[in-house]
Amino acid sequence: MTALAGELRKMPAFVRRDFLVAWSYRMSFASDLISLGVQAFVFAFISKMISTNELPTFQGEQVTYLEFAAIGIALGVFIHFGLERVAMAIRSEQLMGTLESLLVTPTRTATLQVGSVFFDLVYIPVQTALFLTAIALGFGLHLEAAGVLPATIVLLVFIPFVWGLGVLSAAATLTFRRGGNAVALGAVLLALASGLYFPVDLLPQWVSTGAELNPIALAVDGMRSALLGGAGWTETLPIVAKLAPLSAISLLIGILAFRLALQREQRLGTLGLY
Repeated sequence: MTALAGELRKMPAFVRRDFLVAWSYRMSFASDLISLGVQAFVFAFISKMISTNELPTFQGEQVTYLEFAAIGIALGVFIHFGLERVAMAIRSEQLMGTLESLLVTPTRTATLQVGSVFFDLVYIPVQTALFLTAIALGFGLHLEAAGVLPATIVLLVFIPFVWGLGVLSAAATLTFRRGGNAVALGAVLLALASGLYFPVDLLPQWVSTGAELNPIALAVDGMRSALLGGAGWTETLPIVAKLAPLSAISLLIGILAFRLALQREQRLGTLGLY
């Protein structure tokens, strides 16, 4: 317990450093929000061309395309930033020449991994919540207040899946320098087959069938059911039960791959190469 407490005391230092770095580039905050706003604006016009009859219902509630797409946009942005920033956290340490310095300190690898992305693990969900709130206020979207907590639980259970992919991408980057793109491509394919922006029923049968085991499809469906249909714990918990082991497997594979990649680079003496 003493060792764990010592590692946890290091987290504020990581958060403070990353916040100060992010705050020094204030335009990045504005550009992130502007990008989200532009996407919402575009999908608002697309919504006018799509009949609600082509969209699925959630808990018996018919939704507009903008309501359907808004949840997909929010989760898609979360995946993009989560995957990119988790992978780039380690890459940035390597490029700045601080990765080796951190590794020779009495800091565990797991602490380094968590600390490097802790700021983003807080910032990105907050950004997602602000985005959904802004769309609800700006475009008159109807979101069920009762579904906020179940949707939040789904998102929290989904975080380890994205984190696992990000750490796996970081492992590929350590080994192949720019090999993390392959992991990002895999995430894009999963996203396309998940129904983030269009119903999975429009996809080929084998893809829509596979969506039952696609973590992104499970997460977006659970969040839509909660936020658009007002689904309660009875409908949400089965989704969480399916999603949790998939997230755990992703995180375990990512951590294992990163540890092996790190050991390989240290053995070869190539950790500082980029």
